[in-house]
Amino acid sequence: MSEQQWYITRRGHQIGPVPQSEIEAMMRAGSADGETYVFTAGMTEWARLKEVSDFQPLLADDGSVLIPTPPGRTAHEIDFRIEGTEMQFVEVELDPGESAVAEAGTLMYMTDAIRMETIFGDGSQKQSGIIGSLLGAGKRLLTGESLFMTVFTNGGSGLAHVAFSAPFAGKILPLDLSTLGGEIICQKDAFLCAAKGVSIGIAFQKKIGAGLFGGEGFIMQRLQGDGLSFLHAGGSVHLMELKAGQTLRVDTGCLVALLPSVTYDVQFVGGIKTALFGGEGLFFATLTGPGRIWLQSLPLSRLADRIYSAAPQTGGRRRGEGSVLDNLGIGNLVDGQ
Repeated sequence: MSEQQWYITRRGHQIGPVPQSEIEAMMRAGSADGETYVFTAGMTEWARLKEVSDFQPLLADDGSVLIPTPPGRTAHEIDFRIEGTEMQFVEVELDPGESAVAEAGTLMYMTDAIRMETIFGDGSQKQSGIIGSLLGAGKRLLTGESLFMTVFTNGGSGLAHVAFSAPFAGKILPLDLSTLGGEIICQKDAFLCAAKGVSIGIAFQKKIGAGLFGGEGFIMQRLQGDGLSFLHAGGSVHLMELKAGQTLRVDTGCLVALLPSVTYDVQFVGGIKTALFGGEGLFFATLTGPGRIWLQSLPLSRLADRIYSAAPQTGGRRRGEGSVLDNLGIGNLVDGQ
């Protein structure tokens, strides 16, 4: 029996028909929630996911997505909620003795019972002793991150909360590694925080082209374990499921994360004129399925370039405002430039 087909609206665009399992995957990835509209055969009008009985088991009363905790999980079992729209933060709820690990400088607030501990490496339970700590720290040094991470532990007798904020406008992706095969590969600056027990390591790119021209060097981050992890992506997030042999070309900075089953390489954009004057860089990332990928619409590097080009010290004042005076150079005279 074939799976029921649905239509879904995301960012004002209609997607479909897609199977119910794909919409559930979007919900688990954070790209759909209870307020997202869907439609299928037998319905007279579009309805929100929280109003459709097929998806209600995956949603909490407030419309947020519930990520089930599988039996036998070794990582700490944390609860969470994501607040905000464009500048999001995630609040993690910890039972007594539970811990979350996060990048240095991401803390937003924490309640009285939370204890902080700065550690070498990634804070996973797999590390032990000085050698394990040094190896974990070495892996983080290779990815360009700080040698240290911070563990936040509930040292009280009741529930405690700690929140981590995104570094720039975008979305926070909650990913349950136990439902993703226990491993995911992401950009080295995408990781925000995770349940203690998740290992944050390195993933060497096997292709020499990807290593030299992929925008992320030879090394990306590898998250392993069975706990919850949180990534940050700039702008809007787009989840795609590549079929076996299906290839997608994307801007190298727009890739947030991918499953290990996806092959990652880099391809030259084409002719010399396109490469030099096209404004899209020299190379695309080529992703070949099968597997799931997450893309971002606003890489930090793109945002930083726009800010830098508009800075007064670079001669960018009033640039791009579209005024006739600006185009004639008169606008700068009026400003005293």
